[in-house]
Amino acid sequence: MSVVAQVAVVVAALVHVVVWICEAFLIGRVHQSMFGQPAQDVPAIRLWAFGVGFYNLFLACGLIAGLVALHTGQELVGRTLIFYVSWFMLAGSVVLAVADQLALSRKRNSAWGGVAAEGIPPLVVLLFA
Repeated sequence: MSVVAQVAVVVAALVHVVVWICEAFLIGRVHQSMFGQPAQDVPAIRLWAFGVGFYNLFLACGLIAGLVALHTGQELVGRTLIFYVSWFMLAGSVVLAVADQLALSRKRNSAWGGVAAEGIPPLVVLLFA
């Protein structure tokens, strides 16, 4: 796997770890800036955000496990994990983009920053692997 792809793996994992922290633990502080949700909506989305935050952590762990496997002689396992999780993240970014477009008339903030952060690193992995 190329160095560019491996760097993109690390970037994608770091993005998802940051999102985990923001969604699972800092939702009360980042609700307006990240999700465009008014403060009074935080209690309603707190449980959802906590679960989605850990979902992002597990995706990051999958990429890191794949990278570790790749560098410890388990190339097939490593590449399989990295490809699967990268496709998963890329598909998730497409879903986020579609959902953003469907909800655009009802909300103030666009999710395109999240779409790019979630989708570009795994796309680079898949293109350069």
